[in-house]
Amino acid sequence: MDEGRKLARITRTAKNPVRLRRAIVVLMSGQGQSVRAITSLLQVSEDYVRDVIHAFNERGFDALDPKPSGGRRRKIGEQVRTWICRIARTSPTDWGLHGFSTWR
Repeated sequence: MDEGRKLARITRTAKNPVRLRRAIVVLMSGQGQSVRAITSLLQVSEDYVRDVIHAFNERGFDALDPKPSGGRRRKIGEQVRTWICRIARTSPTDWGLHGFSTWR
């Protein structure tokens, strides 16, 4: 019952749409809704619903929080970035390019 109340509160107050969707999935599952009913209501895949339910059973409320990924790796290193920034802050004439007044 406590989990149900906490899930209902999350569905009313969640700002993050991922957390909200996951809480709704778990809440509907706890109310006895089938996976198929949940997928038709939320327009998500059956695998997504099962993954959310299994994760909630294993980790509890921590499973509702989205884990931000690190993104793609940088293509240039910090040294090259510093060098590019230093050049961008100067005038092209400082580098012997007299036909230009600004960088493009």
